[in-house]
Amino acid sequence: MKIIIAGNGKIGSSISRQLALQENDVTLIDADKNTLERSESDIDVITVQGNCASESVLIDAGVENADLLIAATNLDEVNLLCCMTAHHINPSLHTIARVRNPEYTDQVFKMRSTFGLSLMINPESIVAEEISRLLHYPGFLKRDTFAKGRVEIVEIRVSDDSPLNNLSLMDLNKVIKCKVLVCAVIRGSASIAPSGNFKMQSGDKLFVTAAHDSLATLLRNLGLISHKAKSVLICGGGKVCYYLVRKLIDNGIRVKVIERDRERCLELAEHLPEAVIIEGDASSQYVLDSEGVEKYDALVSLTGMDETNMFISLYASFRGIGQVITKINHIEMNAAMDTLPLGSIMRPNDVASNSIIRYVRAMGKQSGAALSVHSIADGNAEALEFVVDKSTKNCNVPLKNIRLKKNILVVNITKGSKTEIPNGDSSFDVGDIVVVVAALGNNELIYQLNDIFE
Repeated sequence: MKIIIAGNGKIGSSISRQLALQENDVTLIDADKNTLERSESDIDVITVQGNCASESVLIDAGVENADLLIAATNLDEVNLLCCMTAHHINPSLHTIARVRNPEYTDQVFKMRSTFGLSLMINPESIVAEEISRLLHYPGFLKRDTFAKGRVEIVEIRVSDDSPLNNLSLMDLNKVIKCKVLVCAVIRGSASIAPSGNFKMQSGDKLFVTAAHDSLATLLRNLGLISHKAKSVLICGGGKVCYYLVRKLIDNGIRVKVIERDRERCLELAEHLPEAVIIEGDASSQYVLDSEGVEKYDALVSLTGMDETNMFISLYASFRGIGQVITKINHIEMNAAMDTLPLGSIMRPNDVASNSIIRYVRAMGKQSGAALSVHSIADGNAEALEFVVDKSTKNCNVPLKNIRLKKNILVVNITKGSKTEIPNGDSSFDVGDIVVVVAALGNNELIYQLNDIFE
């Protein structure tokens, strides 16, 4: 597929890397020659220097023959003009625009045909939604939802005093007293597809599939926090903060925001009157202590600097706050960060990438495309959700009699309102929702449910 990416910033470079690795023909447009040269040397892409909203630049990038354009510059207005111009040149082109300004959201949705938009993404809003969901179940590091909220894949870290430490997977259900499936484990820098004899160790990150109704039971029997946060301290008043505060206030949660920029404080106070807005430096121990950091159920660090967010979260963990969430944009040292008490790590770039990758998969094979695609296990695997249709092979065949490709695992089958952690006797039929986990070491990507079968 021929894909043009306009804007080689954090989002654009992340998406271009993933799409190029998936054997797409990727062209990058950016005004900065140096960033283009770095990308060209790192990944297999074509680069075009110039203004991505310019008709001549888009033509030079091959927009007339392109399948998809992704506009991901730092300016919403440029992204919208880029999509509108590209769609004028090539009316059959699919376009995706990143739009971050809350003032534009409803307007752009109503005018999407005018802008020639196929999809609008707002990474900050999606991240805020994910953080809000984590605050509802504080014991999980990450939650990905499937089957209209009835099924989840959650991330749990095994601690020294956890009942999971040195426990074999075959004995797991005896401890947690509900049915779950561990579909992947991260140990150090290694990703493991565990068998029943696998013994969990302190420091492991487990990716567990469970029905939504089992989450509270899972947390309770593991001795983790099972009640949602009632008070949250947010450090950093950017766009993610704005969206998050709106969601938390709607859920009846008390919120205080610490932001160092006075003008931004005034904006937040105007638009979010139910929240307490404090002007101050959240990286200052004095400021955090003065605001009673230890009294909050949760702390979310959302400043524009990864290092600052990490320091704030480390201090929050030191002060004994039950739940800590840390936004990270740049730093990629996952194994090193796993040794630090940073709580849940949120990466806006990954959120945007997941939305776009799902759309690209659907374009590749329109019929039977994945309903959702989530990156799990530190990017070493994908969890994909499909609806079984009349073209799906092996309907009503027990899983034990189906030959799956290597490193593919069926982790959930939903029939109507009933969800099932499958065993060898389980089967699926037309209309069911099936969730599979696929290691990215496979030779080919999973586009349709039939792609999992040998």
